[in-house]
Amino acid sequence: MLEYLLPRRAVVLSFRGRGLSDTPESGYNLEHHVEDVEAVIREAGLSRFSLYGYSRGVSYALGYARGHSDRITGLILQDYPPEHKAMPSEWPKDYIENYLIPYDRLSQIRPKAVEGIQRESTQQALVYPYESPVLVMRGLLEDSLLPDDELEKYKKNFLNLRVRDFARSGHDIRGMEKMELYETIQAYLNELD
Repeated sequence: MLEYLLPRRAVVLSFRGRGLSDTPESGYNLEHHVEDVEAVIREAGLSRFSLYGYSRGVSYALGYARGHSDRITGLILQDYPPEHKAMPSEWPKDYIENYLIPYDRLSQIRPKAVEGIQRESTQQALVYPYESPVLVMRGLLEDSLLPDDELEKYKKNFLNLRVRDFARSGHDIRGMEKMELYETIQAYLNELD
């Protein structure tokens, strides 16, 4: 996606416990992830920018946007409801054994981080009046994480909302409709310029 968006400048954040970032013993609740977003924005010297969140990253983007809407020119949210979810006690084992290991993704998120997310995350609704432009993208197939009732929460609170449905995708829009996804994001960003 970064190559597709060139020459537009993009900054990618690797949250704690993911990618090449450190994996601390604690610090995996919503507030810590929002602090990570703030730290990267400060370090990159960004004053006005669009913010993109996918899956659970949507809650981190919404958490950041709640207190910094004046800095965000556009918010792009992909296939996740407007909430920060508390994860059930059985989630780490299932996620590690049935997703991370079989799909060779342990380098993307470490088990200690998965366990920290489950242990520290608290359920929080992230619906609040928001006036800046927002693009919500969702898959329409069964494994989408943004059903109609959750989409309604966006529609009621986000005053400048655009919704883009992907009919051949579930949660993994990039895996099924990559070019359509990239074109949608590019067109949205071009409109904001």
